[in-house]
This record gives sequence, C-alpha cells and structure tokens, in this order.
Amino acid sequence: MALGNGVLAVLFLVSVAIAAYGVKQGRKAGKLPPGPSGLPIAGMAFENAKGYQWLNYEKWGKQYGSDILHVHMFGKPMIVLNSMQAVNDLFEKRSNLYSDREQQTMFHKLVGWDWNLAFMPYGDRWKEHRRMFHQHFQPSVVPKYRAKLALETRKFIGRLRHTATDDWLRHVRHLTGAIIIGVTYGLDVQQENDPNVLLAEKAIFSMAMTGVAGTYLVDWLPQMQFLPEWFPGAKFLREAREWRPAVETMSKVPFDDVKAQLAAGKAKPSVVSTLLTGLDDTKDNTLQELVIQNTAGTAYTGGADTTVSALGTFILAMVQNPEVQQKAQAELDRVVGNQRLPDYDDQANLPYFAALMKEVLRWRPVTPLAASHKVMEDDEYKGYHIPGGAIVMGNVWAILHDEKVFPDHDKFDPTRFLTADGKELRKDIMEPEIAAFGFGRRKCPGRYLAMDSLWIAMAYLLQCYNIKAPIDQYGNPIEPDGKYTTGLLSYPLPFPVNFEPRSPEAIYLLEHLSMDE
Repeated sequence: MALGNGVLAVLFLVSVAIAAYGVKQGRKAGKLPPGPSGLPIAGMAFENAKGYQWLNYEKWGKQYGSDILHVHMFGKPMIVLNSMQAVNDLFEKRSNLYSDREQQTMFHKLVGWDWNLAFMPYGDRWKEHRRMFHQHFQPSVVPKYRAKLALETRKFIGRLRHTATDDWLRHVRHLTGAIIIGVTYGLDVQQENDPNVLLAEKAIFSMAMTGVAGTYLVDWLPQMQFLPEWFPGAKFLREAREWRPAVETMSKVPFDDVKAQLAAGKAKPSVVSTLLTGLDDTKDNTLQELVIQNTAGTAYTGGADTTVSALGTFILAMVQNPEVQQKAQAELDRVVGNQRLPDYDDQANLPYFAALMKEVLRWRPVTPLAASHKVMEDDEYKGYHIPGGAIVMGNVWAILHDEKVFPDHDKFDPTRFLTADGKELRKDIMEPEIAAFGFGRRKCPGRYLAMDSLWIAMAYLLQCYNIKAPIDQYGNPIEPDGKYTTGLLSYPLPFPVNFEPRSPEAIYLLEHLSMDE
C-alpha cells in the first residue's frame, strides 16, 4: 500500500522530533569531547554523507587539538578516536565496554549484512561464530594453506604476462577469489566470469558503499526506511533492493555446492567440508550449518577484498616509486637469486621487503575508518563523557598518518621501518598491522590469511616483473592520479599498468610455472 502524503509528513516530523530530543538529552549528559556543531538538529550528517569521512575527522582533530572528537548527527552521538593511545585505552583496555557493533539501518537491516561475523552485535552468537572462525584461520593453522596461495599466485602472474594495461585489476580480483573460495570451500574457480566470484564482488561492493556509519541518512533517521522508493531522497531503498539478493546468497550458494559434493563423495578438502563432516548426523544440525555458512561467508568478505585493495596500493606505489621497486628487487636477487620464485621460508631474510609490505598497509590503509564500535554503557575518558550507546570509531587513516609517529607521512618510504643500516626492522615504531585490521576484540580474524596472500603476491610480482606506467603515443608515461574510492573499503581508482618481464630468467620462470600444489 502506498503511503499518503500526510503519513509521509508525520514520519518526517517524528524523525525530526526524535533527533531534536536526542540533541537536548546529549547536552544534559555531561561534557562531551570537542567537535564541530554543524547544522541545528542535523549536526554534521550532511557533511558526513559526502564520503572520505576519515579526512574530515583528521582535520577536525587538528582543528580542536584533540585526539578524541564528538560529532553529532540528528541527535545521535559519534565519538572518533584519532590516536593509537585513545584506541588502545578504550578498545583494548576497556574492551568489555567497547566490543559491540552499531546495528545500522542501511547496512544491517536493509542490505542484509547482519549474518556476517565482523558486523554482528557482541554476544553469544558472535562468540560462537568467532570461535569457529578462529579454529581455521589462527596463526598456527594458516600456514597449511600456503601451498594453495602459492599455486593461485603462480597462475595469476602467468596471466598478467598477456593482459592489457587496463585489465590487471580483473586478474587481482580473480586471484583473491580463487584463494578464498579454494581454501574455504574447496571449489575451483573459472578463469572468466566465475559465478561465485561475481556474486561476492557485487555483495562486497555494497559493503564498501554502506559500511561506514552515517553514510546514509536513514542510519540517523530510521523512520525513512518506510518511505516509498519513488520518494525524493529514497534512492537508498532502490540500492538496498538491488544489493540485498547478492548479500543474502553469496554465502549460501557455495555452501550448498559443498554440501552437494559431500553427499556425492566428491568434495575436496576445505574449511567447510571439514566442519560439515564433523557434525553429528544423529542430531538436527540446521542451526550449526547456518553458523558454518556464515563463518565461511565471513572468510570471503574478510580476506578477498582486503587483499584486492592492498595489492592495488602496492602496484600503484611501485608505479609511482620505481626506486623503491628496484631496491626490493635487488634484495630478492641477493637472497632468492633468479632461478626460482620466492618462498615463505625467505621471509626472515628479506627485511626491506617486509618494510615495503608494512608501508603498503600504512600509506593507504584498506579500511581508513575501522568498522564502528558501540559503547555499551556510559563511560568517562580524559574528563569527557561518552554516552552509552554512542558509536565509537577508530580513525585508522589519522593513526597511520600521525606526523609524530610517521614523519613525512604522505611519502611512500619503507625505510621508515628499518634500522639505520637497513638490516633489521625497527622495534621502536608502531606496527601498521596493529591499526590496519581493526581494534580490540573486533580485530579482523582473517588478517593472517590476508597477510600471507599479500606477501606471496608482492614477492612473485617483483621477482618476475617491472611494474611501470604505460607510454602514450607521444612517448610520455601515463602516470596514475593516485585517487581512491570512499567507503568502508577503499581502493585505488583504476589506472593502466605495464607488467614487463624483468629478465630472461624471469621469462623462463613465467614459461615454466608449476601448476601443482
């Protein structure tokens, strides 16, 4: 039934009244952290909806001289933490209060991401899913997947040799999809237009677009979800209708494939097949199977596009910083030689390469704003009141671009992580991994697999290729502009790249790639 204009007006007035009441109550609560006041009632909601929020939060932090900010939007308080100290004090030391997730109207309810472990509210359901995930992706287990990672990466570097300059990103997405789908489900991925990869890409795009708290006004004015799709400003409803089917089915389709293969005795070893085989057939396993399905889907969302973004940043940095590329290649030549591909056993002997990977994670973080936390009750910090139920966000960008910790922070410089002689990693500087994968109990549980995937891809690429900007018809390099998307996950905008085999030995390696695990 269509809503009449009178009902729509009432909905709007109710939303504004609730927001105004929230603003009034917030003023009574106590001394909030400093921050911009914005518009009456709306606060900074419209500014926040423009995207790239992490840059605004960093700017406001400097403007107010505070590493903790209060940003209100339609009466809902948001607290932003711009320093590692503040993040550590609240998300780590007070994790009993700060481990919940805000359940956003657009992201969780309308688009349907409530099944994903990373975004579940804190509680028994989250703990059950986390326990299962940890069993198969903890540091002691991830090395058993390295053979699969290496195999898919060999296929990847082989395909790059014959790809067009503007088509490389498709191969990066295929690589990460093949790794996660292979490890998690034991399924093979088609070389072109694999249905599971395409389905997941559409779903993850919606995550990137809707995952930052406050991007959509409906998160602050939830009554807007009852508007008809044709109503001005209700584009979000049409987007949710488009995205939700992919979000709901991305974990179900491959899970059902594995179940069918198990029943036929054809399933390959995988996380899902192991978990399903371990169920007690004499019991009703409906709920437990749903936990397995959700956990497997979380592995894809947590690992695939994290690696896509980081690998895209690595390739961009190599194009823009050829001297860094040459140093990393010289170290590979010295340690590995030119007769074989690097191996995980080489990691300890490649300090510059390790520093390079850290700089990739620091320079352009995958999630510039970590997924929002929610404080479960009133708290006090540095003399400021933090209202119970407030959204609390760690500004990863500001933390990893803190001039006091990382001088000349916008320069891509791996040597900042090395001792003066370049032989060892420094122990007196912040590890970017501490911030790049989230905070506290809500840290990304798939970070170990993501790190292994990124390392082997970077190593194989630099061993075999010079990564360069292509040349235009006038003989000038086509330099990338270095711009990134906004959203929960941030990617470099597409740019052309040439992958040139760097030596006769590299050509030999590319022509004789082993396709055995």
